[in-house]
Amino acid sequence: MRELVLSCPGDWVDALSDALIEAGALSISVEDADLDTDDERPIFGEPGGEDAPGGWQHNRVVGLLADGDDPQQILVHVEAELNIQITSDWFLRDVPDQDWVRLTQSQFGPIQIGDRVLILPSWHAGEAPINRPEGSIVIELDPGLAFGTGSHPTTHVCLSWLAQNMSSGVRVLDYGCGSGILAIAAKMFGAAHVDAVDIDEQAVLSTVHNAHANHTDVHALLPDQLIAGQYDVVVANILSNPLKVLAPMLSNRVKVGGYLVLSGVLARQAQEVAAAYAPWLTMVVWAEREGWVCLAGQRAD
Repeated sequence: MRELVLSCPGDWVDALSDALIEAGALSISVEDADLDTDDERPIFGEPGGEDAPGGWQHNRVVGLLADGDDPQQILVHVEAELNIQITSDWFLRDVPDQDWVRLTQSQFGPIQIGDRVLILPSWHAGEAPINRPEGSIVIELDPGLAFGTGSHPTTHVCLSWLAQNMSSGVRVLDYGCGSGILAIAAKMFGAAHVDAVDIDEQAVLSTVHNAHANHTDVHALLPDQLIAGQYDVVVANILSNPLKVLAPMLSNRVKVGGYLVLSGVLARQAQEVAAAYAPWLTMVVWAEREGWVCLAGQRAD
């Protein structure tokens, strides 16, 4: 793996970080460009707090790239998104080999979402409390190479929507299923049938594995394998740009009276995404968490 490192002032950190994620970076970190120099300055305040600064005076925003990713294409996307031109203030550096499995496991523990959802990584299997609220579910999860551990705010808000709004006996489509966490939750909350779709074969395999581990019947497949039909609930936790492109297809997968639930959308993108779905459904912000929103709407006709 490699890291794409870009220099920027403090007031550009958030926008540049968001643009890199949308362009395909796997993760983002921010470094003090003046670290260990005479110009190094401390900053104080918790992230998101009123007293928190935008960053250091000179920052390095670091995006982790998957093997095979073209950094030039990433930069073209960032330039288009931010309407800027990136010249020489960037470089690539190799990421040293590590035991990424062990590192990931150490950072991912049991996650409680509200009163009704507990997510247990497979390496914490068997640790669910004996006395749990009636109607709550426990999902044993091995994310593998797919997105969706329950720790990300977008997954969290989608799980919260399912916990509060799912009815038994319904048909559910999870489009962009990743690890299968939302599809499995829907099934556990009483869905009669769940289709879980992803463009990534690894995600489909991960969903099959996790559904089996949780003794749930989830139909995982690639997009071209999905047959015609409509659903009572369609949930898609992806990113804003693909959500806008998929608006006609996802909207028409929702039956009259059914619900569409979207996440992977930053708060500043909510209005734009809602506008893409306006010809079919009125989408409103159902919840916001750490700058990410969950949009939900009911199809009237």
